[in-house]
Amino acid sequence: MRWRTGRRSSNVEDRRGAGAGGGADRGYGGGRMPVRRRTVAGGGLGLLAIVVIAMLLGVDPSLLLGLVGSGGGVGGGQTGDSQMGMPPAVQQAPAGLPGGRRDELADFVSVVLADTEDTWSAIFGDSGAEYREPKLVLFTHYVQSACGLTEAAVGPFYCPADEKVYIDLSFYDELKNRFNAPGDFAQAYVIAHEVGHHVQNLLGISDQVSRAQRVAGRSEANQLSVRLELQADCLAGVWAHHAHAARNLLEAGDVQEGLNAAAQIGDDRMQRRSSGFVVPDSFTHGSSKQRARWFRIGLAGGDVQQCNTFEAERL
Repeated sequence: MRWRTGRRSSNVEDRRGAGAGGGADRGYGGGRMPVRRRTVAGGGLGLLAIVVIAMLLGVDPSLLLGLVGSGGGVGGGQTGDSQMGMPPAVQQAPAGLPGGRRDELADFVSVVLADTEDTWSAIFGDSGAEYREPKLVLFTHYVQSACGLTEAAVGPFYCPADEKVYIDLSFYDELKNRFNAPGDFAQAYVIAHEVGHHVQNLLGISDQVSRAQRVAGRSEANQLSVRLELQADCLAGVWAHHAHAARNLLEAGDVQEGLNAAAQIGDDRMQRRSSGFVVPDSFTHGSSKQRARWFRIGLAGGDVQQCNTFEAERL
């Protein structure tokens, strides 16, 4: 990835070693499911925003307007956060990353975040909407967000209540060494996926899913979660497509790194690693093939409308 000459974002908040973000770094291991955090309330969207959502997703605006009429508005409660689907650690990992490695990764994350800002601002602007940039919080061990107190063990996550992406940089060593997904573009995919959740939040999609999940059975709720996560993978691909077209970001091998990372954290591989068997009905993020496929769809076309996983017959 050609990232070193890129713009640095001013939206990075470094809480490493301070306050609720202090303490030793945590890795990943074991087989427990990610911690579920509390539900928080979100804001509403006006008629114009609903029409913009429909334009971006290529759906009939009346469908969203119908949901507003039956559900009391596009805004309202929504899930506390979305994260990569990594199993938490059972034991604490070694002390963490050396200082130089930490600083380089923090610099890298800042560049990737800035690139997503430029890309999504342009995409939203083309539709007559304004992109509200998220903050990115670096932390170690655990962190306090508007979604509650969260351990680093759950992996990178996005909290819609404060519109912030949270990441413990020790995650990247685990991504490389434990999950066999090395490479800077694999690391960028992680950030782009979480920013994809921010895009979903701005468009009101996350809230729509949360509302539907609250009245659905477990299997249906899981399926909705899978579609939400696969859409975030697709949106990460959309970012990569436009970033490369505008700034020649990608180098040889980068695309394969991203596809491999998406596949390595599929629910089937994660379950097989942790328990030795797979339970498809319990999937919340999608299989390896599904995650790689939707990331590829976004990357190939760069078209947000192609990321409508909620109307796709095939995931």
